[in-house]
Amino acid sequence: MGKTGGFRTLEAWIEARLFRLQVEEVAKTFPSFEQFGLTKQIVNSARSVHANIAEGYGRFHYKETTKHCRIARGSLEETLDHLITACDNQYVTQEKINEMELKYDRCHRLLNGYISYIERMDKNKVKKTDKPSDS
Repeated sequence: MGKTGGFRTLEAWIEARLFRLQVEEVAKTFPSFEQFGLTKQIVNSARSVHANIAEGYGRFHYKETTKHCRIARGSLEETLDHLITACDNQYVTQEKINEMELKYDRCHRLLNGYISYIERMDKNKVKKTDKPSDS
């Protein structure tokens, strides 16, 4: 690990990772016939959220970073849709969905905040390699 911790220090990435872990636990309870259907889709979309945040962090230009964060936001929405489908099919309770939506909402807010931050840095022409000041 580098000195700064890189993308692993981003709150949006940390929360997306925790959400993915929660989604994977729920997906383990789906019927076996869904292994290559809904289970695979929901796990892949949940993994895509933090993976795209990480990939965007590693990009050189702000616009590339923002693009990947928007993809991550789309994957977050896709994951919620898969959770709703799982509830519709009675693989998971509405109470569990309500619980998971709290984590989803936090991820969504943090991701939107991170996108806004990136857009401000781009607008202010701050070099991507520059560190924000502590003032």
